[in-house]
Amino acid sequence: MRETGIEHEAQELRFHRLHFFRAVMLRFKLEKLVQGVCLKMNIETIAMIGSGVMGRGIAQSAAAAGYQVLLHDTSPTQLQTALQAIEADLEEGIRRNKVTEEEKRRVLQRIGTSDSLHVAASADFVIEAIPEILEWKQELFAHLDAICKADAILATNTSTMSPTQIGAATKSPHRVIAMHFFNPVPRMKLVEIVRGLDTSDATYEATRHVAERMGKETVEVNEYPGFITSRMNCLIGNEAMRMLQEGVASAEDIDKAIKLGLHHPMGPLELADLVGLDARLKNMQYLYEKLGETYRPAPILEKYVAAGRLGRKSGRGFYEY
Repeated sequence: MRETGIEHEAQELRFHRLHFFRAVMLRFKLEKLVQGVCLKMNIETIAMIGSGVMGRGIAQSAAAAGYQVLLHDTSPTQLQTALQAIEADLEEGIRRNKVTEEEKRRVLQRIGTSDSLHVAASADFVIEAIPEILEWKQELFAHLDAICKADAILATNTSTMSPTQIGAATKSPHRVIAMHFFNPVPRMKLVEIVRGLDTSDATYEATRHVAERMGKETVEVNEYPGFITSRMNCLIGNEAMRMLQEGVASAEDIDKAIKLGLHHPMGPLELADLVGLDARLKNMQYLYEKLGETYRPAPILEKYVAAGRLGRKSGRGFYEY
C-alpha cells in the first residue's frame, strides 16, 4: 500500500515537471515569436549615426533606395560637409550618366540632418558608423536602446568588432546586429551581416532586406574578430606596409604589382589611405589583441598616424592628395 502511494506521488511529480517544462518552452517560443513579430515591420526611416566617409556613403545609398534618412552627427559643420560630399558624388554620377538630375534631387530631399541623437527616436532602423572604439559604441547603443522604438533594429557598421559585446550594453540584444558596408558605399556591392549571440532571426532577415533594397549583395558571417574581409585586408595591407618599410619597393610599385599581378581593383596602400590610416591602425590593434602576433601593426603605420598622416582625409598618407 505504501509502495503504491509512493509510485503515485512519483507519477504526479513527473507529470507536474513535464507540464512545467512545456510551459517554460512555450513561453520561450512565444517570447521569440513576439520579438520576431515586433521586428517584422515596414522599414521606411533610417537613422544614420555618424556623418564621416562611411556614414554619409550609407546615408546616400539609403536615400537612393527610397528610405527617409535622418543623418546625425554631433558637429553641425561635419553634417554640412557630409551633405556637400553627397551632392558632389551625385554630380559626378550625373557627369558619368549614372544619375539623373531628378534622382539627385530626390536623394538630397530624402536626407535630413540633426546634431541631436534624439532624432533616432522616430527611426525604424538605426545604423551606427562612429570610430572603432568599443567603449564609444557600447555607450551609444545603450543610449539608442533607451530612446529608440521597441521594434527598431540597431545595426553597427563595425568592420572588426563583436556585435555581441556591443549588444550586451543594451537591454534588447536580440535587435542588435553588425552590418559592414564598404567604401565607397554607393559603388561597393557587398555588405557583411554578422549576428551577435542573441541576434534574432527576424533582425537578420530585416537587415538583409534593407541591404538588398539598397542594391547590395550580402554574406552571412559567423561572429569572429575581423569577419571575412577586414581580416584579409588588414593582413595584406600590413604586409605591404612592412615591405615599404623594408625598402622592398616603392608604394606605387607595391600597389601596381598587387593590382596587375593579383587583379585587385586597388593596391593595399591606396586602400589604406582611402579607409584612413587611423581607422586601419585601430582595426589592427583590435585584431592583434584578439588574434595574436600575425596582426601586430607595422611600425610605419603607427609612425604615420602619430605624425597626422592619415590618408586622403588629411591630404597625406602613403600618397599625397
